[in-house]
Parts: sequence; C-alpha cells; structure tokens
Amino acid sequence: MAQYFVVHPENPQVRLLKQAGQLLADGGLVAVPTDSSYAVLARLDDKAAADALRRLRGLDERHHLTLLCRDLAEIGHFARVDNSQYRLLKIATPGPWTFILEATREVPRRVSHPSRKTIGIRVPNHRVTLGLIECAGSPLISTTLIPEGEDEPLNDAQLIRERYANQLAAIIDSGACPLMPTTVIDLTGPSPEILRRGQGDLASLGLA
Repeated sequence: MAQYFVVHPENPQVRLLKQAGQLLADGGLVAVPTDSSYAVLARLDDKAAADALRRLRGLDERHHLTLLCRDLAEIGHFARVDNSQYRLLKIATPGPWTFILEATREVPRRVSHPSRKTIGIRVPNHRVTLGLIECAGSPLISTTLIPEGEDEPLNDAQLIRERYANQLAAIIDSGACPLMPTTVIDLTGPSPEILRRGQGDLASLGLA
C-alpha cells in the first residue's frame, strides 16, 4: 500500500521528501507532481524499478523514459550536448520541455532507446520534484502518469491513490498540477524536431 505524503508546494518538508527518497532507494515507484502533470519516478540504477515503471504505464522498451535532472550541469553528465544544443537548453531549463539527446555511457542501456541510444531529459520547474531529486541524490527516471489505454495524464493525488495504491511505494500530494504534458523536442537531428506539443511557448525557444 502506497504511503501518502502531503507536502507544501512552495516550502516542501525535507523530512517527508527524504522518506520518499528512501522508498525510491528501496526499489519503489513514487508518483510526484511536476510542472507538467504527475509523473512516476524510479531510481536510474534500479533495473527492476525501471521494468515496474514500464509495466505500470504499459510501455515497451522503444518508449523513451525521461531523466529528471537538477540543473543544466547535470544534463551534461548524462547526455552529449554540443554548443547549439547547450544554448537552447540554457534558455529552456528549468521548464516543461523534454529533450531527446544522445545518451552518454552513464545512462544504463535498458533506460535509453534500444536502437538509437538516446534518452529523454529535462529539468522540471517544480520545487517538490526538484527537492525529491535532491533527496534521492541523483537524477531519476520518469514517465508521465497516463493510465494505460487513456490519453490524458492524471493530476489529482487522491485519484492516483485510488487507482495505483498497490503499485506505488508513495504518492506525494502538493495540490493539483497541470494536466498538460511536456513538449518533446528531438535534438539529435540536423535541426530540432517537435515530437509532441504540450506545455511551453515554442516561440520563447525560437522554434515557433
């Protein structure tokens, strides 16, 4: 049965985030609000947790999981970023954007795309999410919490509790968050390619 943490959205209680971080360290999945709907998180280095995350969403290995990082510097440790990509990332982070980039060797092969060796990566603009990553001590893999067979992400912690209490280790409730997922931008080609339109103004990135 999932533990339920009520966390302040602006001043999250570190004690509670540390408890949730320990559940991640123990191999559990945690549902957390972000700046673009709820996401389900797992440890990057935990194969069993990554497999459980895919099962919960009904995803195959070709679906990009997203690596949530604390800042731009951390992105450079897990993805290969050239000068033009760096300039775009600097404008866009933190924010509701997911970028597809070439993964470095620091990313386990089971997490990256099996044929392209790419990874989704982003820095969320949400204090609770960033606080949890900090307490976990390393970036976390994630996917938007969209029930299998449905199109809309979830943003209500109580509803998540009703539907997933037996599949999650914890649910963090810091109030409702947006219902719209991130905009996904592939940066591995000769020019940025918009794979999914979600939150964020593309004009602010010079991509409109």
